[in-house]
Amino acid sequence: MDYDAIKITAGVVATIGLYSILYKENKFYRFFEHVFLGLAAGYTIVAQWKDTLYPQWWLKMFGQVADVDAATGAVTSPAVPGNWIYAAMLPIGLLAYLVFNRKHNWMSKIPIGVILGLWSGQQIQIWWNTWGPQIYSSMQPIIPTTFSTLSVPSTVEVVNGRVMPIQDPVALANVQQQLANNLYLTQALTNFIFVLTFASAFSYFIFSFELKGKFLTGINKFGRWMLMIGFGAIFGSTVMARFALVIDRMSYIVNEWVQALTQR
Repeated sequence: MDYDAIKITAGVVATIGLYSILYKENKFYRFFEHVFLGLAAGYTIVAQWKDTLYPQWWLKMFGQVADVDAATGAVTSPAVPGNWIYAAMLPIGLLAYLVFNRKHNWMSKIPIGVILGLWSGQQIQIWWNTWGPQIYSSMQPIIPTTFSTLSVPSTVEVVNGRVMPIQDPVALANVQQQLANNLYLTQALTNFIFVLTFASAFSYFIFSFELKGKFLTGINKFGRWMLMIGFGAIFGSTVMARFALVIDRMSYIVNEWVQALTQR
């Protein structure tokens, strides 16, 4: 067996070893679990240095020397001066290891506080950039502005039995103008379902006052059902993602390993 066959066989054995936990707890699985965690830890350390520490800390602290083309003498990359203020990050980071010292373990909270403070400020901006547009898009109109047609005008046409975008630029511009200026009944109905689902699901998390009356309790119950449907869809997509991983590993065994053995 050559190197490629040995490599593929090792991958198959590791795959079977990790999936053996589905049968029962065994040492075969434990061995490959430790191998996987060890490789992941080693890879993470190297990735942290190459992707984060070296470009974001080391190069900014020491700077970069200009790159000059030996043939032409032209500067391909300008010099970047270093900033020794970044050296202060090293002792702050090393304080985290004092957690193993009983006398000075309180100092390990300093880098944790710095990280959490910077991370919290960054996450506020990221949170708003991520969820702000979604909050804005949840405010949808629910009253149609035209009843000339129930459905939305189509931006495609059938040409020789094939569905294609409208080729006439004037007709396409007319349709796009209608879509921009009008809210059709089907769009209003879709927006109403969305707003109703959003409001009912939101009402499920209101605990400031007791919900009384058939209307409020009904909305609350409807929101609970919508949440269950949403959680079910999320769980289903998670299961499908796990099955996709299983199918990928089975495809690896059948298509690569078996074919590699039969072709020898």
